[in-house]
Amino acid sequence: MTESRGLVLIVEDERHISDVQRLYLTREGFGVHVEADGAAGLAASRRMHPVAIVLDIGLPGMDGIAFCRALRDAGDWTPVLLVTARGEEADRILGLELGADDYLTKPFSPRELVARVKTVLRRAAGPPGPPPGDTGRLSVDPVSRTVRRDGEPVELTATEFNLLSHLLQHVGQVFTREQLLAQVWGYPGYRDTRMVDVFVSQVRAKLGDASPIRTVRGVGYSATAPGP
Repeated sequence: MTESRGLVLIVEDERHISDVQRLYLTREGFGVHVEADGAAGLAASRRMHPVAIVLDIGLPGMDGIAFCRALRDAGDWTPVLLVTARGEEADRILGLELGADDYLTKPFSPRELVARVKTVLRRAAGPPGPPPGDTGRLSVDPVSRTVRRDGEPVELTATEFNLLSHLLQHVGQVFTREQLLAQVWGYPGYRDTRMVDVFVSQVRAKLGDASPIRTVRGVGYSATAPGP
């Protein structure tokens, strides 16, 4: 019998969609629990502690945005994969800003869903190499995956931490958005580079003037060695 990869919580009100998601994730060795509305999904996440959450934005009652906000406000950093309709770009960006790790736009292949879930779990496990320890005003702990700014803890999502770590591991090197999507997100050839900008903005907002991330106009992003 195949060992389970962990429990994935699906919060989706369209039964035919959640049935397909359950089928493909189960085939890959995941345990799956499904809820059809946001409030029940949030309660299930607190009760079951899933390894990842597949979250539809357009839910009855508590929608996916409110779900994500409540989850992160409670200090729960379980990886969240948003599922959105084509016309929900503003909600999708807001969801990323609230701490979602990735998104898929309907309609999508169930195989892509499985691949995305595996990828967010790999990102949550961390990059292969440890980032620098103390870098000026920032202290980055690769074991606990925590960041401190001027001695105070800063809450980063798994993807935010990996983005910061990747840039700090290559201080001075300039990365295009496409390169960051391939190397941090694991999505070579992915075209929606706006996601990189959202995550860079989030890291900068959390680190304030201690952020080492610099914009290289017309190219992408790099990190400078933070000063004392």
